[in-house]
Amino acid sequence: MKTRHMYFASKLQTRDLSDNQEPTIEGYFAVFEQETELYPGCFESIAQGAFDNSLKNNDIRCLFNHRTDLVLGREKAGTLKLTTDEHGLYGVVNINQNDDEAMNVYQRVKRGDITGCSFGFNPIQEEIIEQEDGTVRFNVKEADTVEVSIVTFPAYPQTEIEARQASITNEVKRKLDLKKRSLKERMKKWR
Repeated sequence: MKTRHMYFASKLQTRDLSDNQEPTIEGYFAVFEQETELYPGCFESIAQGAFDNSLKNNDIRCLFNHRTDLVLGREKAGTLKLTTDEHGLYGVVNINQNDDEAMNVYQRVKRGDITGCSFGFNPIQEEIIEQEDGTVRFNVKEADTVEVSIVTFPAYPQTEIEARQASITNEVKRKLDLKKRSLKERMKKWR
């Protein structure tokens, strides 16, 4: 199973804290029931409750641009706090002031230069809905989430779109083949 990423624009906020506390970046890393167009005619959304198991069982990290060498925070270390509400997956990341790269990300978010979020997940359970107009909708019911990211470009990268499109095309073709076989069987009965 290939890890997928879902990207979107977010209203990230920064907070300078006094009393020797670390600055923070916070905002929604995912929004429930918000459709994202993977490519023309194919949409994906995240169902409420999709993160419940991950929040209980995974040690999720906050990265920058999905780079595993640029960890901004981690749940187990207490530098990342993730919660869900009726809107989505909300996170607060404590930024290490002694980490120049992390502070660079913080300053870019503070200036408004970076406003995107994403999360990396493996779909454990999803509903696939094929519409009569030919569009396909994926509703992810459970997302095994391993990381959230603050990203420069909140849009699906073409390589992931192509990989996702190939798997969807194969699923649609399989279902079409099943329908054809069923129709042929019914036609044989009429002869």
